[in-house]
Parts: sequence; C-alpha cells; structure tokens
Amino acid sequence: MSSRSASAGYDRHITIFSPDGRLFQVEYAFKAISNSGLTSVGVRGKDSVVIATQKKVPDKLIDPATVTHVFGITPSIGCVVTGLEPDGRTQIMRARQEAAEFKYKYAYDITPDMLAKRMANINQVYTQKAFMRPLGVSMIIIGWDDERGPQLYKTDPAGYYAGFKATAAGAKHQEAFNFLEKKLKSDEEPNAEDSVELAIATLSSVLSANFKAQDLEVAVITKDNPVFRILTADEIDAELTRIAEKD
Repeated sequence: MSSRSASAGYDRHITIFSPDGRLFQVEYAFKAISNSGLTSVGVRGKDSVVIATQKKVPDKLIDPATVTHVFGITPSIGCVVTGLEPDGRTQIMRARQEAAEFKYKYAYDITPDMLAKRMANINQVYTQKAFMRPLGVSMIIIGWDDERGPQLYKTDPAGYYAGFKATAAGAKHQEAFNFLEKKLKSDEEPNAEDSVELAIATLSSVLSANFKAQDLEVAVITKDNPVFRILTADEIDAELTRIAEKD
C-alpha cells in the first residue's frame, strides 16, 4: 500500500489523527499561510516594538488605501495578519470583540499576552471541533504593557502562541528567522529607529527587493508614545532613505 493511500481519508476530517499522529487539516492551514505570497516581520526593542509586512495591491482598479494587513485592536495593541485575507479579517473582528469584552468585564485594557493567549485558545478549539475549520492565518501581535514594556507575540492555526524578541510569518519565514538570528545577539535590544530599520532590512534581504514606500506597511509602538501607530508613506520613505544612506 502506498503512503498516499495509507494516509487517505485522514485529511478529510479536522478532528481525526493519522496513524503517525498528525492532523493534516491543521498542517494545510500552515501551508495556506506560506502560500499567501506575503512575508511579515516583528521586532521587539528596548523601548519599542515594530511590525512590517509587504503591501501588494492585486489589481490596478483597487483603491490601495483599502488594502491592508495591519490592524489596530485596542489603542495600545495592534497586529499584522498573514495568510488568507478573509480569515484574517474574521480573526481581527474576534480579537477586537475579546478585547472589548475584557475591558467591560474587568474595567481595564486587555494586555498583549492575555489577548495572544485568548486568540490561541480559540484557534486550538477549532482543531478539535468538526463544525469549524482552522483559520489559515498567523497573527503577530504587538503591544505596550505598563509593567513589562514592549510585547511581541505570535499565534498560529494550531493554537500555539509565544512571546518573541523577533519573529516572522508567511512565504519566506524561515529565511527571515535565519536573518534575524544573525542580526540579533542574545542580549541585544535595539532602540526604536534600529528596530524599524531591522524589520525593513529583513524583508529587503529575504525577498531580495528594493522597496518603495507604497510596497510596505509598518506599525510601531514606543515608550514615548505607547499607542499603536501605522507609519505614513512619507515616514516609511524617510526610513528607506535613511537605510539606503547607511548602506
């Protein structure tokens, strides 16, 4: 019996393990993220945290202002979603709902780690109930915690989440991991400017591209201004110019 026929049927249902202990539908959700064609990066610094992703407008007739993968969730938390865009919007709506319910219940804003944990828990439930398929998106969540400072978390379709110094998701995530590992020493924490520079440089390096401002989306949270803020095209252009002058 061939290996294909031996595993046939085990990818038909979300909730059934294959004989070698795999959930094929969850693995296919990870493939959907890699096949999205976009790469996203998150970098946590000493007093700031940054996310950056590619911006691709699929059609010339589409208004570029309506195409985005970077979203605010609360005033001090935002994220980039990588993968299937409709799935991403669904997850953003759920994240905003969870944040609003937390604030209503406890009378203070949800913290980045609690939001990441909650979204990961929801994703995990989708892997064990047959009425819902896993969402083909990975969320890189950034935020400011009054006690812990800048925070960077990533969730995936399997329900796993963790905090990171730097991370990546999407098409060339492994190459981005390798680049970030080389650039970030174990005890090094870049400042706000260097964090933005590292995020953009990572995308430039792994995708072998010279970006223009309209090709990128960048968002930052800093100690001086602990509010989730998406950079304008002019600000991104200034960062690209600064990086080019350094090189």
